[in-house]
Amino acid sequence: MTKITSKTILKEILEKKRGAEILMKNNVPCLSCPMASFEIDKLKIGEVCKMYGLNLEKILKELNRK
Repeated sequence: MTKITSKTILKEILEKKRGAEILMKNNVPCLSCPMASFEIDKLKIGEVCKMYGLNLEKILKELNRK
């Protein structure tokens, strides 16, 4: 699978094995937000982390771990 970067959309991350699990573990709120379901194919992980003050580097490291 392609390397996940700050510009990767949440929909692509959720298609990755363990993607949802890693996002939930890191408190990414979009997974439980009803409004996010309408934007899941537009929201980039970097933007989400910036909005909520999440550690983007840590999340990307976990998502790209093999």
